[in-house]
Amino acid sequence: MADQLAPQFLPCYGHQVVKAPTLSKLADEGVVFDAAYTNSPLCAPSRFVMMSGRLPSQIAAWDNAVEFGSEIPTFSHYLSAEGYRTCLSGKMHFVGPDQLHGFQDRLTTDVYPADFTWHPEWDRPEERLDWFHNMEVVTKAGPCVRSMYLDYDDEAVFNAKRYIFDHARDATEEPFFLTLSMIQPHDPYLCREDKWQSYREEDIDLPQTPLGSVTEDPHSTRLRYSYGANEMELSDDTVRNARRAYYGSISDIDDKVAEVLSALDESGLAENTVVIFTADHGDMLGERGMWFKMNFLEHSARVPLIVHAPKMFSPRRVKEAVSLVDLLPTLVEMATDGKKSDYATPIEGRSLMSHLSGGKGHDEVIGEYFAEAIATPMFMIRRGSKKFIYADGDPLQYYDLIDDPHERNNLANNLTYATEVKDLVDEIAGNYDQSALRQKVLESQRRRRFLKDVMHKHELAWDHHPIRDAKREYIRNNMPIYQLEKKGRFPQV
Repeated sequence: MADQLAPQFLPCYGHQVVKAPTLSKLADEGVVFDAAYTNSPLCAPSRFVMMSGRLPSQIAAWDNAVEFGSEIPTFSHYLSAEGYRTCLSGKMHFVGPDQLHGFQDRLTTDVYPADFTWHPEWDRPEERLDWFHNMEVVTKAGPCVRSMYLDYDDEAVFNAKRYIFDHARDATEEPFFLTLSMIQPHDPYLCREDKWQSYREEDIDLPQTPLGSVTEDPHSTRLRYSYGANEMELSDDTVRNARRAYYGSISDIDDKVAEVLSALDESGLAENTVVIFTADHGDMLGERGMWFKMNFLEHSARVPLIVHAPKMFSPRRVKEAVSLVDLLPTLVEMATDGKKSDYATPIEGRSLMSHLSGGKGHDEVIGEYFAEAIATPMFMIRRGSKKFIYADGDPLQYYDLIDDPHERNNLANNLTYATEVKDLVDEIAGNYDQSALRQKVLESQRRRRFLKDVMHKHELAWDHHPIRDAKREYIRNNMPIYQLEKKGRFPQV
């Protein structure tokens, strides 16, 4: 997994500037989903949905500071039940005391805090949050020697590679499920000098839909206010710098994926391993004068999704709309050789195995958003080529993404589509008690506003501490040194 990686900026999705040869090779040999979405365009909710197969409203995945309940089964639980060793290296943005959620091994701490601090304030919608995104990450984008996120991804990848080789050394028949979750190319927009220099300034493309070229919807206006984009006019050079650093981060991610694939190959595990590449959400990266995510426009809500298993699935591209909620049933079907599992709880996700095998699969995504820059639930429905965005009090948005991939022509007020739009409004009204949902979100925010202050006062934290047993690492006196050295050699002679 990458973080905040919009597929529009990958060469395998048509970008002409970004360099990501490893991901392009995976795409050429694998199944590429051209209309994959997050179900909630924010880090923690999107990951909770992906792991549980449930939509946000079903598991109270409101925002980046809400607890992910321990009683919610995840794909890690289901795969463990099927005999897989499950492992996480890197970010998953778990909030609360449970920092495993079915993973038997977790090799790193998280990059983000596990407490309640980062919650929205629907009671005070006009207030700017002191922990929130700000435009300095755009105006000061560029190359660096090191950054916190570079350090984190290096650690996550190193531990993932070591895990792979340890598995190979053990020569066990136990299958494994490894999640490697990196933080790049998430803002701040920084990259190493060599990656910066691998792109020429004059080649960096500017946004295809600049600020002012389309009528701005109220949610976009609120978002731009929340991180201060409405208070400044960015030069083309500033925008190019941020995009150049973002592209450099993508190239760094590509190198890291190559390292992991090389470890699989060298360990002899490559041919019997399914590799899936995705992200939690996208990044507006200057489109419409917007940055980051938190909306259902294409650059924010779309994600890359590549499934590489040449022995199982022939290379193809899938045009149907699917989403991260579909990963749990897909993984379970893979692990059970196509047999559907009896799930411990209802799930909204639907398996992608038909899509992967070239058959007919579903073509629908449901999205829900309960976080920043809004004070009421927001919904998205994509079916076929059409996408509908709804929030009580905001103008409706309806786009045909085949004819209008950049969402410049809102069809919501076009009489030709009046019946379709009314049916979608009625569908949301019938499926959701929006007033009750809003009250649930507000109550959760108010509880957390109180609890976080108590936690800070008493210095309580749930951040994950990786367990390492030093007495069993490298050379120790638990067996003769020559046996330890022999055991560490791979392959065995």
